[in-house]
Amino acid sequence: MKKTKNHPYIPELRDLLEKGQVTRREFMRYATLLGMSAGVASLTAGLYQPKRAIASSINRGGTIKVASAVQKIKHPAQMDGTIQSNFYRQMCEYLTFTDSNNVTHPYLLENWEASEDLKTWTLNIRKGVTFNNGDEFTADDVVFTIKEWLNEDVGSSLFGMVGDYLSPSGIEKVNKYQIKLHLKRKEIALPEHFFHYPAVIVNHRTFEGDFVQIPHGTGPFSLEKYIPGEICIMKRRSDYWRNGVDGKSLPYADGIEYVNMGREAAAQVAALQAGDIHVIDMTWASEVAIYQALRDDPMANVQGLASGGTRVIRMRSDLKPWSDNRVRMALKHCQQREKLLALAYFGEGVVSVDTHVSPMHPEYCTKPIPKYDPQKAKELLKQAGYPNGLDVTMTVGSGWSDIVRAAEVLKEDSAPAGLRINIESVTSSQYWDKWTEVPLGITTWSHRPLGTMVLNLAYSTDENGKPVRWNETKWVDKEFNKLLREANGTLDVEERRKIFCKLEDIQMTRGSIAIPFFKNIWLVTSKKLKNMKAHPSNYLSFDRAWFDEKA
Repeated sequence: MKKTKNHPYIPELRDLLEKGQVTRREFMRYATLLGMSAGVASLTAGLYQPKRAIASSINRGGTIKVASAVQKIKHPAQMDGTIQSNFYRQMCEYLTFTDSNNVTHPYLLENWEASEDLKTWTLNIRKGVTFNNGDEFTADDVVFTIKEWLNEDVGSSLFGMVGDYLSPSGIEKVNKYQIKLHLKRKEIALPEHFFHYPAVIVNHRTFEGDFVQIPHGTGPFSLEKYIPGEICIMKRRSDYWRNGVDGKSLPYADGIEYVNMGREAAAQVAALQAGDIHVIDMTWASEVAIYQALRDDPMANVQGLASGGTRVIRMRSDLKPWSDNRVRMALKHCQQREKLLALAYFGEGVVSVDTHVSPMHPEYCTKPIPKYDPQKAKELLKQAGYPNGLDVTMTVGSGWSDIVRAAEVLKEDSAPAGLRINIESVTSSQYWDKWTEVPLGITTWSHRPLGTMVLNLAYSTDENGKPVRWNETKWVDKEFNKLLREANGTLDVEERRKIFCKLEDIQMTRGSIAIPFFKNIWLVTSKKLKNMKAHPSNYLSFDRAWFDEKA
């Protein structure tokens, strides 16, 4: 594989680093996106890669048991939740990997190169990788998979995100191990989009739309048994392409067993304490309850991490009364943000403004936290034609205890404004069945590494001006979309942040959401299970996990 050339913007990035205008982490993030290797970027920025465990400390064998909802899975590109991805990512893989520091690395790609104008991307395919049926991984698999994302009939969230700048005609297979992507517009975040959780690579020779029926992936484990709602069993591959620190093929464990235990925290906690399970998948669990129960337990290892994950109070802007921005703003004024964070999430997070851009995002533009103002809310309702107040229904999933508590707090704090909230509690599954349809609700959103990524997924429109698939509020704002497309292709960090100051203002003053806080996440494992690292998106990877029976 020929050595990749540095992008022309990297010397400017290095200059900004030396002047203190970007942080070392920001330099490393942008340099790796533009194709510089993480090792070189780390050395340039004065950062060092963490040391891996020494070979003598590794034990092989054992089955990792995970408490998780065993949801139905079919077409990977149709995933709409992190929990489903935590099954796929053990059997399938991504072109790239974005780590817990928001730095993106090659994975099934050897490397990539971006043209100076960010409109042509050359992807070099990693050689020596095979699917678990023995087929070689090649450029044909990448081309096929991306075209599945861009197939409107598949209904993937990637259609709205990647499809905004790439069409099937823009995919050029150069040879067996290289493709070029010719974009419709500039896009800096393409490598990070390749790690969006529905973006796993499938086998073009055998995939027919249902992965469970033909489970061919390049990952470290192979599917043995899958009964939705009950159990999933995976076994170790003996011919996986990556090696462990002992020089032998990964993974270290013999297998994984997922057990559907429901969402009752007490049962999951008791099972972990008894050694019946080794991991609690927190994407489905009652996070706060489990954190409180196990944070000081000697049998558990609880790793905390700040994230851009949040609970979005979302209003359907195409339905009355939420089509009136004065009503939306009235609800926003009813938030006591510190109180909501304290009572719903026990203070484990940071208060925020009503924009889906978190302090973890490199483009984040700091804004003052709005104050609780029920009198202002009352006046806005009066202006909107509701002098006697307004009755609304808020739909929440009962499985998220913090969401239910947040709804109760918001109901209480909205009453002085004359905004009377009736809480409709449904099961979490029922909520996901209609999460884009309810007029007012609270949706859980996972962390994304870039502000542009989440804004493109959740608040943008397609080329015809219609809301993209995951735009659950059906909000359309032409100025917002124009600025967002501009931000997508802006390399200069400070210029990008200036655009985000405007984007955040628009969401705060006429947007369709309220976000009182961004939450911490936790990885909860048995003390016996080693070499697991928390990820801000709650992603679980078991390829390097191993058991220490002495713990």
